Amino acid sequence: MTGIAYVVMGVSGCGKSTVGRALAARLELTFQDGDRLHPETNIARMSRGEPLTDADRGPWLKAVAAALRPGTVMACSALRRQYRDLLREFAPADVLFIYLHGTREKLLERMRHREGHFMPVALLDSQLATLEEPEPDERHLKVGIAPPTAEIVATIGSRTNQTICPNGHGGGI
Repeated sequence: MTGIAYVVMGVSGCGKSTVGRALAARLELTFQDGDRLHPETNIARMSRGEPLTDADRGPWLKAVAAALRPGTVMACSALRRQYRDLLREFAPADVLFIYLHGTREKLLERMRHREGHFMPVALLDSQLATLEEPEPDERHLKVGIAPPTAEIVATIGSRTNQTICPNGHGGGI
């Protein structure tokens, strides 16, 4: 595999899409939102406040993995180790996970103030219960969500030692 794909991960409300878009813009890479790859049945379940099962997530995760091309920044919850393992196994690029974490209170505040998203606030606790933080043997960065987006992106950039170049094939950690 050559090149790197970034997966901006975490629970709902952590800023995956916002940070992912900003990171992709800074690095001149392609951004994709993994939520757009969910089948309609998954979106309908979550909209009704029903958590997804592993069986629900399987096809979606494979679609996300297939889209992880070198030079891609993908927003994807990737809450459990087995989901990240699947992404690494099926992605046609090396994967670096950017884990955005914050307090439950901060996440609730963000979720209450966003508009037009299918994920209800009621599912946050389910996501927090499902979350398995990346382990030391997983290639990842852990970044807090309290600072402004520009500062979060600058932190990610400095911690990855990424050479900012148009094709996205700079260094990694």
